[in-house]
Order: sequence, then structure tokens, then C-alpha cells
Amino acid sequence: MIEKDQTFSRKLISLIIPITLQNFMFALVPISDAVMLVALDQDSMSAVSLATQVTFVLNLFLFGIAAGTNMFAAQYWGKGDKTSIEKLFGYAVKLTIPVAALFFLMGLLLPAGLMRIYTDVPNIITHGISYLRIVSFSYIFTSFAWLFEAILKNTGFVRESTIISISMVIVNILLNGVFIFGLFGVPRMGAAGAALATTLSGLEGFLGCAILLYRKCSVKLRLKYVKNSDPLIRSEFSKYSTPFMANQLLWGIGFTMISVIIGHLGADATAANAIVAVVKDLVSCFCYALGSGGAIVVGNELGAGRLETGKLYGNKITKLTIISGAILGVLVALSTPFILKLVNLTPQASEYLKYMLWMCSYYILGRSINSTTIGGIFAAGGDTKFGFICDTITMWAFIVPVGMIAAFVLNLPVLAVYFLLNLDEMIKLPAVFIHYRKYKWVKNLVADTNTAAAE
Repeated sequence: MIEKDQTFSRKLISLIIPITLQNFMFALVPISDAVMLVALDQDSMSAVSLATQVTFVLNLFLFGIAAGTNMFAAQYWGKGDKTSIEKLFGYAVKLTIPVAALFFLMGLLLPAGLMRIYTDVPNIITHGISYLRIVSFSYIFTSFAWLFEAILKNTGFVRESTIISISMVIVNILLNGVFIFGLFGVPRMGAAGAALATTLSGLEGFLGCAILLYRKCSVKLRLKYVKNSDPLIRSEFSKYSTPFMANQLLWGIGFTMISVIIGHLGADATAANAIVAVVKDLVSCFCYALGSGGAIVVGNELGAGRLETGKLYGNKITKLTIISGAILGVLVALSTPFILKLVNLTPQASEYLKYMLWMCSYYILGRSINSTTIGGIFAAGGDTKFGFICDTITMWAFIVPVGMIAAFVLNLPVLAVYFLLNLDEMIKLPAVFIHYRKYKWVKNLVADTNTAAAE
């Protein structure tokens, strides 16, 4: 038992540390954007915050594809089946191509229409248009970088992919300073400069992952598997990944509706929410890493047929996420005075920000638990339908309609509306814990695939 605990700890730590660092570095990018742009003017910062909601929606599609890839790659790797991973890789690329193309064209050709979804403030829309037209090129690079990283993390290259991500973020932050403020003789570009920095760093990340994949990784992207998808892989991927992807999309679109609602409550509310969104993402780095690492650890055990060990690991990870979520929530509350001094907002926006950060502290606890269980442990065993049902009901039967009524019908104060909009994670907790204890997620997906192949 002691040896098993040590093996679990070593494996989870070897995944969590680099993934947390990677997530943290990625969280620094919007912080860099916010700090540098707010030094120019509040509207530029608000515009980029809203424009990146388009990136957020794109990432929902990419996360769904990557999560399906992780789900099966972890189990295939646990079994030692590299050929099936390559077939899976090819099919995932086939799914990614039209998604990347669609968002690229929308950002390039329809930036004004996209910005008007999120706000009606003319100056914010103008800054957002200049940002979207340039950053649309990054959608192509990041789409494939996401998928490449999913394969690399599941085949033993977590550390290397983390190094690539760190270098990508460093380049982004440095180029932010150059292009936003016009350093070293470069024209001052403001919001458009942040977009150019994101695009160039995205290109660097894509090239780094591609080189690592082809030089060192034993799993390769083979065009024959892109052109001709394995019917069994396609069937099993769709069976387990479609509910997960639908869950991410419906939840994510509902989440962007929160930005739409707040974006129509005025420039001060929009600016305060932009800062809180950055804080949420920053303190959630460990939560997401725990979910990602947990999915790989549990998936490896389930794919190898060690179901009881996978169940034991899931229990340990769940306890860890409750503790870490509580600690992170307290840290957010304690850091509120420091954050208020760091940003340069109007007095009204600063007042909003203070109370929004306090509300964020309990939100983080719920996000920590739900992201690790629904997005990590449940998905590791193909239990994706529960998350789809739970998130859809919570977001679309409660949060979005109640938020819209509160904001536009009852005309409640901004902070009252914000409080209601941030109840989604806490509302889900009872259902999540009840479902967890049913252990429907303890399942060997690879065994099901092999059985189907034999038949």
C-alpha cells in the first residue's frame, strides 16, 4: 500500500508541477495585456478582454477535441498501443482543421459583428476590431498546438511541452511591451499590438510542438490516418467525446453570455470584470493542472485494467482538490487590497472590483472541485454525459435567464447581478458529489474498443 501511494504521488507530482507552471505562464498573458493596456486607457483593456471571448469560444471546441484525445490516448498509452494513438491523432487533426478555419475567417472578416455581441460602447468596439483582425491568424497556430500538446503530454513529454509553453509566454510578454507601447522604433499599436504579440508567440509555440513531436516523440502524425479515419476510432471517439464537447460548448457559450450581460452594464463594470477574470484564471492554474494530471493518472490505470487502483487514485485526487480549492479561495480574498493598488481603474470600477474579488473567493472552491471531477476524473473513464446534463441545466436553466432578468428587467445593481452570475459552480456541487460516489467513471474504454474490434 505504501509503495502504491508513493507511485501515485510521484506520478501525479511529475504531471501537476509542469502543468501548473504551464497554466500559470499562460495566465500571465492576459495579465500582461491588462496591465500594459490599462496604462494606455481603460477602454483598450476592456476591448481586449471582450475580444478574447472569441478565443475562449474557439478554445471550447479545441478543449473538447483535446479532451477526447486525452481520454483515449491516456488509456492507450497505459496499455502500450501506439498505433491506436496515431489513428486517434489523425482523426483529431481532421476535426480540428474546419474549426480553426471557421474562427480564422470570422475574426478576419467579421470583427465588428463579433464585438457588438459583447458590448455597445463604440470606443471599445473600435479597439476590439483592430485586435480581432490580427489575432485571427493566431487561431490557426494555437488550434494545432493544442492538439500536439495533448499527444505530447500523454506520451511522456510533459516537461518538454511545458518548456515550449514558457518560452511562448515570455516571447508574448516581451513583444507586448514592444508593440503596445512602440519600443525600439516600432510604431505604438495599442490593442492591435497585443494581438500581434499573441499571434507571433502562437506561431513559436506551434513550431516548437511540431519539432518536438517529429524529432523525439514515438507517436507520429500520419497523413493516411488523417485522410482515412479508422471507423472504430471514429465511432468510439464520437460516443464518448460528443457529450463532453457539447457540454463544453453549451457551458462555454453560457459563460460568454455572462460577459455579454456584464458588458452591457457599462464600461466600469466591464473593466472590473476583466480584472476579476484574469484573477480567476491565475488562481485556477493548480486546479486545472490537478484535473489534467488526474485524468492522465486515472486514465492510465483504467486503460491498463487496474480499475480499483484507478478508483483509489480518483478518491485521493478529489480530496486534494477540495483542500486546494479552499486555500485558493482564501488567497483571493486576502490579495484583494494588493490587486486594487496594482490596477489603475476609475473609482467606480475599483469599487466594483473589490466586491467582485470577494465573491470570487467562494467561486474558486466550486470551480476547483467541478473542473477536477467533471473535466478530469469523470472524463478519464468516459463518463461524459453527466457533465453535459449538469452544466447545461445549471447554466441555461438558471444562470443565464436569471442574470438577464436581474440585469435588464429588474435593473438590479451591478454587484447583485454579478453575485447571481457567479453561483453556477456552487449550485452544481451536490449533484457532482452524488454522481461521483456512483463510480460510473471507473471504466476501461480500451477494453470496450478491443471487444468491438473482435466482434
